[in-house]
Amino acid sequence: MIRAVIFDVGETLTRDDRYWAAWADWLDVPRHTVSALVGAVVARGQDNAEALRLLRPGIDIPAEYAAREAAGRGEYLDETDLYDDVRPSLAALRALGLRVVVAGNQTTRAGARLRALDLPADVVATSGEWGVAKPDAEFFEHAVAAGQAQPDETLYVGDHPANDVIPAAAAGLRTAHLRRGPWGHLWADDPEVAATATWRIDSLSQLPVLLRR
Repeated sequence: MIRAVIFDVGETLTRDDRYWAAWADWLDVPRHTVSALVGAVVARGQDNAEALRLLRPGIDIPAEYAAREAAGRGEYLDETDLYDDVRPSLAALRALGLRVVVAGNQTTRAGARLRALDLPADVVATSGEWGVAKPDAEFFEHAVAAGQAQPDETLYVGDHPANDVIPAAAAGLRTAHLRRGPWGHLWADDPEVAATATWRIDSLSQLPVLLRR
């Protein structure tokens, strides 16, 4: 029985359009170029940040984050960044008596922005706040603790096989792979994802039906 549901953020709850557009503008390259390079690294199975390193070899990404913040061009999130199924799905899960947690690989600033959205969640946390990022097993230890349930009573929902599905399953959690965003679509039918994920879904709205007791 699932007692807690933990959600990844980027391309699970939020669109990454603004995120990548902001990087393109900051690096003064066409937005299409950034989008194409993100697609290329996804197809290679590499981390999204490799797109930035292809654009600027040797880039110090944390330093560039800091420079953007200092210039007033830092990370920003608002209601328009959420996918349409987020609020109703999270609210429906809480109505079922499940604990809902939002936890992804984001900065401390992004965590504050997410909490300002007042999502129907019991906990909102980020890797920047925990000091450890996916796919590290310690991240999932924090996530399970936030969910206040045993690992096998906890479901982790995300689009990214290497950061979400596979390490969460290795940590003993149940998993749902979401066909959303570049990673979610490209790797949805990967044999390892199919063999590892407890469920494969096309929308968060499927979860309340799957988890109804």
